[in-house]
Amino acid sequence: MEEKIFFQDSNGNNLCGILSNPTSNKNKPVIILIHGFNSGKDSSTNTTLLERLNKINISSFRIDLFAHGESDGSFENLTQSEAVDDVLQAIKFLKGLGYEKIGLEGSSFGGLASIMAASQSFDICLLALKCPVSSYLEFKKYANPGLIEEWKKQGYNYRENKKLKYAFYEDVKNNIAYDVASKIKVPTLIVHGDADAEVPIEQSIKLAKLIPNCQLKIIKGAGHRFQEGNTKEEMLNVITDFIIEKSK
Repeated sequence: MEEKIFFQDSNGNNLCGILSNPTSNKNKPVIILIHGFNSGKDSSTNTTLLERLNKINISSFRIDLFAHGESDGSFENLTQSEAVDDVLQAIKFLKGLGYEKIGLEGSSFGGLASIMAASQSFDICLLALKCPVSSYLEFKKYANPGLIEEWKKQGYNYRENKKLKYAFYEDVKNNIAYDVASKIKVPTLIVHGDADAEVPIEQSIKLAKLIPNCQLKIIKGAGHRFQEGNTKEEMLNVITDFIIEKSK
């Protein structure tokens, strides 16, 4: 059973989420699934993971972040802080429904949003991260002064053929996972492939040392989307097992 739900961010924008396997027993866990940049609530990771969770009677709430999928917002106005607020409002919404065990599972851009939200919320029980961004400022693109100056001068740039205002760059300076890692008190899992060409695995190695209760699982030969061999299956197994263990 699934239920499509619309809730609001702090600015009154409507955000879309789908609650899968809802239960009247609010003591059972519900996992918020947060997609990556330019993806959506029905990403292959989300849909496969929710099927696994359904089989073990764990509910999930997969959401479209601001400017993605069925949620409101213009993509050019997207910021990391907006995504963080989306996650916090999703937590608040589920708390309002009476759920007491809320977990976060975030990928890449959504992983960073989950990290920042987890550092601010006292209402979650676990944090699972798939190849999360820890700092955009360490990406080659964002470390290029000429490109940044052009972005500032022009007012916008393009990422994955999507127009982004310069405000996106200014905002990522305020969303550095390393700066808030010590504030995360819940059990945390980071899964990252050692062949990831988009988000450097060094970020997750560094981050895992800064989060007090954190497991780091490195999957050999896996790229950012875990399309190599059976790496996706291995990634999903690790995340599912972690959620089962920490949801008890």
